[in-house]
Amino acid sequence: MEGFVLFLVISMEVLGAAAGVLLPPPIPPPYLALAWSSSLVVSTALTIGGVSYASGGAGILDSTNAGNNIPLSKRVQYFNATRSKMIAAVGSGAVNTLLSRSVVLIGADGNDQLGAFYRSPPEQQSDVATFYGSLMSNYSAAITVLNTLIIWLASCTDQINHVAGSVHAITNLGLVGCLPVNGVLDTAGACSDLRNQLGAGFNDAVRNMLADLAVRLPGFRYSLGDASGLMVDTFADPPASGFTDVAGECCGGDQRVDCSPNSTVCANRDHYYFWDAVHISQEAAKQWAEAFYDGPAKYTTPINFKQLVWST
Repeated sequence: MEGFVLFLVISMEVLGAAAGVLLPPPIPPPYLALAWSSSLVVSTALTIGGVSYASGGAGILDSTNAGNNIPLSKRVQYFNATRSKMIAAVGSGAVNTLLSRSVVLIGADGNDQLGAFYRSPPEQQSDVATFYGSLMSNYSAAITVLNTLIIWLASCTDQINHVAGSVHAITNLGLVGCLPVNGVLDTAGACSDLRNQLGAGFNDAVRNMLADLAVRLPGFRYSLGDASGLMVDTFADPPASGFTDVAGECCGGDQRVDCSPNSTVCANRDHYYFWDAVHISQEAAKQWAEAFYDGPAKYTTPINFKQLVWST
């Protein structure tokens, strides 16, 4: 749950199938594993139905963990490169059809906040406002470019009246103040109210940004998953969701250190909400996916991921 910005373009058929079968289709592979061969990029995008541009440790800002990840702006460029290679191989019409039946999945998590505030909390509210203003400017710019690339392609192929538009499924920031790493960063307790408040401010900004983009950008549609709200409900009654530990981590022996090959691993990882000091477990991630795809209405706005997928 920490932070990387997950940026995945996947066809709606693959996304829908993954939600309805015991053995889901293959996970779209990372772009850089394919980029050495244009034909491999094209064949993967067309046959598997998606490409992942995710980068561990990245954030919305290019400066976040600079040099150790692929910035969001660069990953948008990679998407454009994929698009260009597909157009060269199969033509604009076929690519437009594929993109009009695809979803951009983005999970903006905590790396920006970890880098900016975790070791030195903001001294003034104006510092927070300035920081989030920069985040929203970069986030909005990236989504706008993605939307433009998809809509522009439709207009070039005379299919603008038929294109479904740019479809984005986005998750907000979870309870960053409750990450196990807070045991190292904050001696006051398991959860940091200050960091959760900072996260809530970010989530408010994301919600407002998306509502604004839906008005301003042609063809832009979205669903926003509320990771924070889901975590609040889960932590209020962990056993109801199958968890026995929502404070410590499975990997690391509850030492609040990075998970490594030599780390102690818990006996039943599905009972832990956190895999390590900064990431949720596979079981928690599965519950996020179920809640946002077709779960209670309170966890998504304005519609859930399933409605977004099948509304075209």
